[in-house]
Amino acid sequence: MSGPLAKTIEERPINNLLRRLSPADFSLIEPHLEMIEAAPNDLLYNAGDNIEVVHFPCGESLVSFLVSNEDGRDVETILVGREGAVGGIVSQGFLPAYTRITVKVGGPFARLRVARLDEAKVQSVSIRNLFARYADCMLAQMFQSTACNAIHSIEQRTAKWIFAAMERSSSNVVPLTHEQLSTMLGVGRSYASRVIQTFKAENVLETRRGSIVVRDADALAARACQCNEAVKSHFEEVLRGVYPSEGTDLRQNALATAAK
Repeated sequence: MSGPLAKTIEERPINNLLRRLSPADFSLIEPHLEMIEAAPNDLLYNAGDNIEVVHFPCGESLVSFLVSNEDGRDVETILVGREGAVGGIVSQGFLPAYTRITVKVGGPFARLRVARLDEAKVQSVSIRNLFARYADCMLAQMFQSTACNAIHSIEQRTAKWIFAAMERSSSNVVPLTHEQLSTMLGVGRSYASRVIQTFKAENVLETRRGSIVVRDADALAARACQCNEAVKSHFEEVLRGVYPSEGTDLRQNALATAAK
């Protein structure tokens, strides 16, 4: 980051992990942070790439982990927003990425070389602890995603993914196409389109070119499985206040949209 060192939390990038750091800990990495703008579908890592940079999504930015299957389809495993980071969280860097990591929702990102993060971990036990705890939360997300894909219906999973994206972006407008949704669910496009049409008929949401608008956030939440809530609860136990929680604002935004 250019300019003088940030002295308040509000001056830091809008990433909850970075804002969780104490002033002393943040000062260890701040001179090495680089701010960039990423666009939707930008590739951060391919499977097999050496991980040399940690990416911190900021604001409404959102990243997805995609696992390729033998039939050529990609399945999305987890979403990561301003509550976290991707790449080299607990490893010592220079290890291959297992999945493809792409930008789902574009926006600002803070970048930090893994080597710089490792240096900061050597100097600060609390930094090591923070990232180890976040790695535990990310693992919980992956466990929950595996269980969700096995036992919940397409309708429940659709509502879950849309609500999760909405919650992280603090907006009831989710930049998501039917094709992208089918990738997130690991199903054919026709299945995803059928669910969207059902939700539209029930006035839960509407579609616009390249996006989904949630008209009734309460109804969407009621149709979703409880996987997001389970993950959020674990975040609160391990890293209180890091996972985004703007449910009230989201419901107000949806009500305002529905009134138009």
